[in-house]
Amino acid sequence: MTHSDTHPVAIVTGASRGFGKALTAALLDRGWTVVGDARRDTDLETTAAELNSARLIALPGDVTQASHRDALVAAAVDAGPLRLLVNNASRLGPSPQPLLADYPASELSAVYQTNLFAPLALIQAALPALTQNGGLIVNLTSDAAVEPYPGWGGYGSSKAALDQLSAVLAAEVPAVPVYAFDPGDMRTEMHQAAFPGEDISDRAEPESVVPAVLRLLDTRPTSGRYRAADLALSGARP
Repeated sequence: MTHSDTHPVAIVTGASRGFGKALTAALLDRGWTVVGDARRDTDLETTAAELNSARLIALPGDVTQASHRDALVAAAVDAGPLRLLVNNASRLGPSPQPLLADYPASELSAVYQTNLFAPLALIQAALPALTQNGGLIVNLTSDAAVEPYPGWGGYGSSKAALDQLSAVLAAEVPAVPVYAFDPGDMRTEMHQAAFPGEDISDRAEPESVVPAVLRLLDTRPTSGRYRAADLALSGARP
């Protein structure tokens, strides 16, 4: 396949719900081809039917599995020039979240496998194509990575590690911008699980955060950590 007349391609993990779904819809509207995944087959099928686009390649699977990551990259490279990788899939951990003094090692390992090791492995697999095509990487982070919220030690520390991974990768591979993107609190299933039984209707809808990521794509500022709130207020500064 020649890519000269094809749409740019993005990989978006965790594309069936919340922010991943909202970003996928926005990219499709902009003419991108999106390779999206999710662990829940039925959720991904529902999202694909709702978005109803031939440019959405829905691949159910778990990003912690090497065979699934290989399938994502292969599908993206086959579809056109891979220009964007969004590591959005995340694991919160137990709900309600345990204190670090009581955090089961097996649960913490699962959080890190999804939030840190899988994103790096997917970056490693996609980096040659992203480098060749002038692409960029967006890693979803959280304010829990920088603030010591009680009960957020597992998830927060995994995102702090992802922040540092993003920063070092940007220093090592200057040709590919790497952004750690903090969307802020959103009205999502995962956020609800973090606050079981609480009303989170005051949180932002995921769709309202998407323009901040699109600003990163459009302006390609210096690699770094960006908060959606700051991008919305002042724009990304090249």
